[in-house]
Amino acid sequence: MLQLMVGIMFLLLFLGFPMMVPLIAAPLIIMNIYYPHLGQTIMAQQMIRGILPPSLLAVPMFILAADIMTAGSTARRLVDFVRDIIGHVNGGMAITTSITCTLFGAVSGSTQATVVAIGGTMRPYLLEDGYDDSFTTALIINSSDIALLIPPSIGMIIYGVVSGSSIGELFIAGIGPGILIMILFSAYCYIYAKKEGIPVREKKSWGQRLESFKRALLAFGFPIIIIGGIYSGLFSPTEASAVSVLYAFILEVLIYRNVHLNQIKDIALSTGMITAVVFILVGVGNAFSWLISFARIPQMVLPPIIGDDPTQVWVLFIIAVAFFIGCMFVDPIVVIMVLTPLFQPYVDLLGIDPILVGTVVTLQAAIGSATPPFGCDIFTAIAVFRRPYLEVIRKTPVFIAILLFASALLIFFPQIALFLRDLAFGYM
Repeated sequence: MLQLMVGIMFLLLFLGFPMMVPLIAAPLIIMNIYYPHLGQTIMAQQMIRGILPPSLLAVPMFILAADIMTAGSTARRLVDFVRDIIGHVNGGMAITTSITCTLFGAVSGSTQATVVAIGGTMRPYLLEDGYDDSFTTALIINSSDIALLIPPSIGMIIYGVVSGSSIGELFIAGIGPGILIMILFSAYCYIYAKKEGIPVREKKSWGQRLESFKRALLAFGFPIIIIGGIYSGLFSPTEASAVSVLYAFILEVLIYRNVHLNQIKDIALSTGMITAVVFILVGVGNAFSWLISFARIPQMVLPPIIGDDPTQVWVLFIIAVAFFIGCMFVDPIVVIMVLTPLFQPYVDLLGIDPILVGTVVTLQAAIGSATPPFGCDIFTAIAVFRRPYLEVIRKTPVFIAILLFASALLIFFPQIALFLRDLAFGYM
């Protein structure tokens, strides 16, 4: 049964159908063959059930806030500030890209929005400084992965809904790994620039740096609103998403005046389209996951892999590998929806902190977003930068290796994620 289901999915993908078609067609065919007595309405019920949790309201709100920011000048202000601070060191512009992607992640929570906003701004600077095109695109799409870890993270919202974990705790736990990856990328960029003889930029005066800071200051209000509001108990993650939309509107429409009122309709329509795709994927992913559980496929597949006496490290390793491979081929939202319930019994049995698991899972989803063959950020970069597929992926292996190294560190040293969570929520 499992082989037939997977075969149907790959056949439909090969024929060019969008992801949601194989996800719903395969379980429907399997159900009609093996469980005809169930009736097809149960699949529709499971799809609707998948999008019912109130926490999912945060997804369109954070997407809308990110779309307003992308249409405005927030990204450029952040880039200018970081560039003026460290642009004069070896690899300064590449390091600026990594840091700015991290900062913009605190605004958008979306890897693809970060590719568009930061990539569109930084790519000309990087090419002007002498970085080749393949390194530039690889750096942009992999640095954008950090946006999925830094709150607000859409991936963490989905995981929190599926697993029943605290989204607020997940948000705080993602900060440590996000900063770790930013530091690792920055170190590699420094070494790469020195090796390739990339020229450095002129050092800015403290007056120029202060001016850049003033221009970017209000953009730092987003992490303060999201993290500070949740940590203080002022509002929930869902309420934080609504406040972030209001703040984005005030910032870009009323203060910066880079977005006009007549643009809001088009921005909202774009958000609606993206949200519709996300919610369809969430719905069909929930139906797919339900059928897998009903057919007891996890009980057939996982025990031989995990073993009779598994350790926490081994289970986390298996989870990381499964999500990494899955996200290479399928949208991360779907992978989170389908695989999370399969591993939940082992997480509960061994008493693994679900927040740690969620951070590991989200990191794998981030890596998969930039990993060949079907990472979504790769195709976003192809569309935005108009570069061929092979050129975009040619220099991604080093960055992927760094991300996998960060995954290993997170598994063996859980406090990278849990220290700030424990501190913020009083677990210490």
